[in-house]
Amino acid sequence: MNKQRALLDLARKRQATRYDGYTAIGDYDDGVWECDYISPFSLSSHNADADILIILQDWCSEQSFDFPVCQETLSLGHTPSVRTNINLKRLLQQHFGKALEDVYATNLFPFVKPGPMNAPIRARDLSRAATEFTLPLIDIVQPKIAVCLGIASFNALRKACHLSSVANVEEAVNSSFMHNDTRICCQAHTGQLGQNNRNRGGVNRVERDWAAMKQLFEDKQAPA
Repeated sequence: MNKQRALLDLARKRQATRYDGYTAIGDYDDGVWECDYISPFSLSSHNADADILIILQDWCSEQSFDFPVCQETLSLGHTPSVRTNINLKRLLQQHFGKALEDVYATNLFPFVKPGPMNAPIRARDLSRAATEFTLPLIDIVQPKIAVCLGIASFNALRKACHLSSVANVEEAVNSSFMHNDTRICCQAHTGQLGQNNRNRGGVNRVERDWAAMKQLFEDKQAPA
C-alpha cells in the first residue's frame, strides 16, 4: 500500500464531503486552514509508520475563527500553549518516550461544529465520521494502538465497529478492543477538565491508565 497516496485520498474525500449542520475548515479565513490531511492537527504529527495513533474528538468550532489567524497554530496545526496539547505531549513522552512528531495524531470529526469549542456533536455524526474517516485512517497507518482522548470518540469508534457503547471513562479505559491488528484504547481527555475529572478525589488515575496502556503496547511488541 502507498500510505501517503491513501492518506491524501482520505484528505481529498474530507474536502469534498459536507455534513448537514456543519461547515468545513476551508470555509474560513480565505481558506488558509485547508490542508492535505483529515485534520490540521496532523500537520505536526503525521508519521505514517507510527506505532501510536492519537485520536482527538474535533479540531475547532465556528467561534474559533472569531479571532485573527494565529501563525503558530496555522503552521503547526495546534496551539502549543493549550493545556490539552501540553498534557498530551507530556504523557506521550513520559510513558512512551515519544514526541508528537513521532506518532500520528488526528481528529475523529473533521468538520467545524457551530457554536463554542465545548459544544457537543451529535453521536450519529461522530459515528459516521468514525466509519468514513477514522477507521480507514487506522487501516492505512496500521498502528499497534490507537488512543481515543475522551469517551465520545471512543464510543463512536465502538459503534463503527458494531460494538456497544460504554457508560463512562472508567469503563472505557478498561474496554479496549481490536480492529484488525490495532488495539483501540480510551484515555481521559488531556484537557484540564478531563484530567481533573479522572483524578477526582486526589487519585492519579491518569498516570495509572497510561501505564496500563503502555503495558498493552509492550505486550503487542513481544514476539509470539
